[in-house]
Amino acid sequence: MPQYQYRVISAPNRGVKAKGIKSAEDRFSHALEDVMNQMAAEGWEYQRAETLPSVERSGLASTTTNWRNVLVFRKPLDEALPDPASIIMPVAVERAEPPLATPQTPEDDASQSAGASRMLSDNGVEEASEVSGMTSSLKKLAAVRKEEKSDS
Repeated sequence: MPQYQYRVISAPNRGVKAKGIKSAEDRFSHALEDVMNQMAAEGWEYQRAETLPSVERSGLASTTTNWRNVLVFRKPLDEALPDPASIIMPVAVERAEPPLATPQTPEDDASQSAGASRMLSDNGVEEASEVSGMTSSLKKLAAVRKEEKSDS
């Protein structure tokens, strides 16, 4: 089964002036003909023209959809790609998980707070409420910053 390489280029959106060509339609056709002949000279076979949506920024926070006309070309690959069934996938290497630190006091155990209990019983729906209670890492950070403030 032959394998192909594809190339997609923007279709011309304006005609090109040439000797003896008067109408806008003929100029546009001439521009399209030039592009297609140039691609054919490089070995590309014309496949089809497509009109595809392109979502682009418009201003600071909004987007607009612009429709783009493209030309699709293909040519056979010089060297055949290997059959996908013959490709051997690498085996995933299992990584050792670091041991979990056991909390020394109930205050260190964030899983006992009301907010953490709600998070542990997650049903997959995003909840906008804030987590109540401070975790041990936040308590340690607050203590370090308090010490830094008192030193300065």
